[in-house]
Amino acid sequence: TPVKGKLLKRIQDACQTVDDDVRWLVALISDTGMRLGEAAGLLVNDIDLTHPIPHVTIRPHSHRTLKTTSSHRVIPLCGSALWAAKRIVESSASHFCFPRYNTTESTNANSASATCNKWLKAITKQQVVIHGLRHGMRDRLRDVDSPTELIDQIGGWSLQSIGQNYGNGFNLDTLSKWLNKACTYHSTFQQA
Repeated sequence: TPVKGKLLKRIQDACQTVDDDVRWLVALISDTGMRLGEAAGLLVNDIDLTHPIPHVTIRPHSHRTLKTTSSHRVIPLCGSALWAAKRIVESSASHFCFPRYNTTESTNANSASATCNKWLKAITKQQVVIHGLRHGMRDRLRDVDSPTELIDQIGGWSLQSIGQNYGNGFNLDTLSKWLNKACTYHSTFQQA
């Protein structure tokens, strides 16, 4: 089930209240639409807060591969994801963003999923799962009339048409514009 509206706001507020690495992971996914394994396997140097448009680069690492070729991408940071990225960088004592889920050989996305889902169910009193944040982001981008190709690029979804394989895709500025619209829309128009 896609997570958005008041439920998403409650989750994001709780993330900032608890303010630890698990909540940073949830917040990061909530406003980027990343897959859990992508987020859990991030390195600190995948986050760029010094660029005029803060962003995260999703790329393969020796400890974590990517699902598809279109999964390699750059996602602008806004809202709760930007807050989480700042907290991760400020607090980093490792080159991994989430050391508890990583070794030099692998990322334990199953453990991250179990931890996040247990907390989400406790905080929402509903059958909310971490993957619902990813689906919610897709809906939120649709809600602000983002182009489908842009939504696919942000989420790293497989390209649906041959034409989508041509060119370099949307630039960071354009991605940021639409993602910020989705974050702003979400915070000003709360729907159940």
